[in-house]
Amino acid sequence: MKFLSALVLSLTLSVMVLSTNAFAGNTDPLFVNLTTNDTWRSYMALTFSRHQLDKGHPVTIFLNDHGVFLASKKDSRRYFREQKLIHDIVAKGGVVLSCGMCMHKFVIKDSQIIPDVKVSRHGEAGKALFADHTKTLTW
Repeated sequence: MKFLSALVLSLTLSVMVLSTNAFAGNTDPLFVNLTTNDTWRSYMALTFSRHQLDKGHPVTIFLNDHGVFLASKKDSRRYFREQKLIHDIVAKGGVVLSCGMCMHKFVIKDSQIIPDVKVSRHGEAGKALFADHTKTLTW
């Protein structure tokens, strides 16, 4: 009987310890990988990110693949709403990075990126992505 009680207690404690990893803490960082320039999907990602920032989570958004168009000055008319959200996120302390390699592929120069976005060559995105306790989402 003692063995069975010890086994049940051991299994219960193991489940409790392992299951806590699936939940975000109150201030765990969020890394959003935004790969699209679709206006609806981008708006969802940016709005979700802003709400998490408002809840106290440090937020880094990585614009890559077609997502780099969201930060392009020459596309400001098309992405006005998304660029406003980017500005709001950065103003509240969030970080928005644009993939330098992706910008090169789509012929977007550093000088063509809105001021709120930092161009990421390699280290910046990786540093945010692999920070302790970071949760990630992709749109």
